[in-house]
Amino acid sequence: MRAQVVLFDGFDPLDVIGPYETLTAGGIPTELVSVEGAREVPAGLDLLSLKATARLDPAVGLVVVPGAAAHAEDEIFALLSAGAVTIGPALKDTTAVLATVCGGSLLLAIAGLIKGRNATTNHLGLHALEAMGVNAVRARVVDDGDLVTAAGVTSGVDLGLHLLERLAGAQKALEVEEMFAHERRGTAWRAA
Repeated sequence: MRAQVVLFDGFDPLDVIGPYETLTAGGIPTELVSVEGAREVPAGLDLLSLKATARLDPAVGLVVVPGAAAHAEDEIFALLSAGAVTIGPALKDTTAVLATVCGGSLLLAIAGLIKGRNATTNHLGLHALEAMGVNAVRARVVDDGDLVTAAGVTSGVDLGLHLLERLAGAQKALEVEEMFAHERRGTAWRAA
């Protein structure tokens, strides 16, 4: 299993680093990618930039989509909409498990990829998910099979641990949790 975390202009750095470091620590080969390929990608709020080392591969086993960082809700929505224009078509026919942190689920909803699915996002965006035809679940992590979403920006490590447990087993997830001195919050909501 290989994982990719997709960077787009205006991404939220914590949405990226949490799952990236968690999956990597658990032994899952994980890389930072963009739809365009290798490039420096600026984060939102001019916080920093990260280097995408490869092009998004829709055939990879796991794709993690972060949210965006900005000062106002409408700015975040604009960044997510711009990301949906490029990332959405690249993931349209993917067989990968899709995972999101925070507004990443909104990006997928804007792209029309998760209509009718169970998902979560930051509590401020739950109404927007519902308006786009997604069953918005108020939970820290929502596991809907090949779609796994995490709520707010700090839930990225919890998402990574949940995915690690699915991919490498509970013992490996516990080892990484202990290595990070992190205790998972909440329980993962699972579709029936």
